[in-house]
Amino acid sequence: MKGITQVITVELKLITRDPMSAFFALAFPAIMLWIKLRSGRPLPGGLPAVDATVPMLSGFVIGLVGLVVLPATLAQYRERQVLKRLRATPVSPAMLFGAQWAAHMLLAAIGTALLIAIGLAAYGLTAPGDPGGVLLAWMLGALSLGAVGLLVGALVPSGRAATVVGLGLFFPMAFLSGAVIPRETLSGSMLAIGDLTPMAPVVQAIRDGWSGAGMSPLTLGVMVAICIIAGGAAVRVLRW
Repeated sequence: MKGITQVITVELKLITRDPMSAFFALAFPAIMLWIKLRSGRPLPGGLPAVDATVPMLSGFVIGLVGLVVLPATLAQYRERQVLKRLRATPVSPAMLFGAQWAAHMLLAAIGTALLIAIGLAAYGLTAPGDPGGVLLAWMLGALSLGAVGLLVGALVPSGRAATVVGLGLFFPMAFLSGAVIPRETLSGSMLAIGDLTPMAPVVQAIRDGWSGAGMSPLTLGVMVAICIIAGGAAVRVLRW
């Protein structure tokens, strides 16, 4: 247990020392929050924009770290022969993935906490109606999107390729799932397409938990299924 904790700590330090990873996980979502809340107009139905935007961007942070930063790190390790050296040690694929996931999701948690702090201090963000539900939705979202990112990182040959693939997955999902544009303002066809993406249940569950409306068991189950399927596939197809 001590060994895996040390690995996670080292990995987190390495990630935060990468200027691009730190910027996109910590600063970029905060900039987006400022841009989206400049008008201050409530959403259709009277919901304050900040009470929708902070949960939306929380899903955005998880997706950005899980689908872009995480697979790029894993692929860079392969490219630099780090994984090849690790294969000669007792480190298993599950242990490797667990340490990478934990380190990257700690970074996503810091980014989410920063969004919440800014929302509370500067925009009058309402406290979550179901804090436990928000935490559960966030964790399941991190597991599901992180598993997809691990699968990408397990397959692609280089860090640059992983970044291209990750961005190609992330941005369409972010815009169609409601992580950038509120679901209330999306057209029916865009919602229908967005609901097929792994990011949609993450955004919906966090928003439901924040509003206290109650989360759908189906939404939570979809995230669990994505985690099991994508995570299991990543362990099986890992290219050292």
